[in-house]
Amino acid sequence: MMTKVLVLYYSLHGNTRQLARHIGRGIEQVDSCEAVLRTVADISTLTTMAATSQSITTSQPATVSDPIVTHDDLKQCAAIAMGSPVRFGNMAAPLKHFLDSTSGEWLSGTLIDKPACVFTSSSSLHGGQETTLQSMMLPLLHHGMLIVGIPYSEPLLHTTHHGGTPYGASHVNNGTNKQLHPDEIALAQAIGRRLATTACKLNG
Repeated sequence: MMTKVLVLYYSLHGNTRQLARHIGRGIEQVDSCEAVLRTVADISTLTTMAATSQSITTSQPATVSDPIVTHDDLKQCAAIAMGSPVRFGNMAAPLKHFLDSTSGEWLSGTLIDKPACVFTSSSSLHGGQETTLQSMMLPLLHHGMLIVGIPYSEPLLHTTHHGGTPYGASHVNNGTNKQLHPDEIALAQAIGRRLATTACKLNG
């Protein structure tokens, strides 16, 4: 039986999506673990769907490369990696909108004792990465999840001048370095491995 780890993200320009891909690669470096990549619908897409009575799970923007998340994905996963670009020091509205719809999972305790980690991308080094990562942790803690960070036993955390924090993986895109730096890739894969390893241990 494969241990499914949900990598849930919102990405407007593709930077957070790149991080999600590398976290997924880290997850799948752990035996019997499968990364399940999902995204969330844009707010404008949700508004259009509501007006036309379309289903979110069967219709998605052409620019989206991963399926739209469903509530069943939350039930089926053993762990969650959640990512968003920085929006004024906070998570992006589409991800927050989805989290606000998970009161059913909160009431039933679906996510209690499952491990989780967070990741983000910003256009400047001090553009609110740490507060954005913390903003994503708060609803996960309300769901009873166990937060996994990047420990300082990862040598790159001591030396990187790019993304990567003890709170979670990150990327800095200042307009010139749109591709992830090798340090950012390594730390993203490291937190993916740690999340998957933790999920396996908790699942016996």
